[in-house]
Amino acid sequence: MSIIISSIILLLCVLLTTAYLTLIERKLIGFIQLRVGPSMVGVFGILQPVADTIKLLFKEPIIPHKADKILFLTAPLLMMVIALFAWVAIPIGDFCISNLNLGILFVLSVSSLSVYSIILAGLASNSKYPFLAAIRATAQMISYELTMGLCILSVVVVAGSGNLIDIVYMQTDISWLLRLLMYPVGVLFFICALAETNRHPFDLAEAESELVAGYHSEYSSMQFAMFFLGEYANMALMSSLTTLLFLGGWLPPFDIQFLECVPSVVWFLVKTLSCLMLFIIVRAVLPRYRYDQLLRIGWERLLPISFILFMLITATKYYLTH
Repeated sequence: MSIIISSIILLLCVLLTTAYLTLIERKLIGFIQLRVGPSMVGVFGILQPVADTIKLLFKEPIIPHKADKILFLTAPLLMMVIALFAWVAIPIGDFCISNLNLGILFVLSVSSLSVYSIILAGLASNSKYPFLAAIRATAQMISYELTMGLCILSVVVVAGSGNLIDIVYMQTDISWLLRLLMYPVGVLFFICALAETNRHPFDLAEAESELVAGYHSEYSSMQFAMFFLGEYANMALMSSLTTLLFLGGWLPPFDIQFLECVPSVVWFLVKTLSCLMLFIIVRAVLPRYRYDQLLRIGWERLLPISFILFMLITATKYYLTH
């Protein structure tokens, strides 16, 4: 019974976070670009996500005549369910719904499935622009999953475990040499997280300049909203993974006694929110890559670098333990 209650609480927290993350993004990008952003609904626009939800709930859902109706309706629901399901293995301080021995493998496997909802949406719409977006998403997933996998393997080699809690506590007592090698791995992982979540500058699956709106061109009302909630939930998931793997999770950043009085959940939320702000800032300041540049960066730059770092970390770990 307690697991069910915990799951419901976590689900509500993730949904509320993703809803208000849209507001934070619009306000922050407005600040960077010298605009006001949402400011009319509620004090400082704080009720804008509520207004958007009500508007989308009452909009008419339109299904194209030649679309595959079952797949067309399944795609946004799949996007949302997958994005929420991966959170069951994420430890937040002492709270974790399911503490798996291979928790990192579970989270990576589940989060990788979100691309299939994009593929389904592109194919089911029976339109050329969503279809091109589906092809782009497939190639993008293959290109950056390899680099992300090598980054995670590097962390697992250092920790000697695939358990996320063990990985967090490992970061308190590793040697300075391994810690130095883990910094570029963390940068590579964050770049791959941008590509995995189809975020700027790697949002080629929804590039409005050449694909109208990409894979969700034919979607409206709450079906359209589910895609965006799934995208923001994936952003929060990747930010929490970055926190757990490279930023010490819920542990304080410095070994100072008064910092240990702060609840562990607060540290986890502060670090995760900082990663989310970086997601948003990258969108505001960087231009979108061309598609050939996207693939070239993945295969010719990031993959060789991640492989070299993985070999260096493995050799260093072996040298230090023997």
